[in-house]
Amino acid sequence: MVNLLLKQMEQTREMMIRSGLENGLQNAKTIQLSRRLDQLMNTYYRQMAFEEEKDREN
Repeated sequence: MVNLLLKQMEQTREMMIRSGLENGLQNAKTIQLSRRLDQLMNTYYRQMAFEEEKDREN
């Protein structure tokens, strides 16, 4: 799951940068992609924290 999240984060980041360059940073599409990247990053960090906690228990 972590590898999938990393791939999705990278793809979303690239699309966000491209949208920002083509459409501007205040464009609705750019903002939507930025929010999606935030969601993916939050999910990634929660998953990493969960895995660390699981490792500590073992």
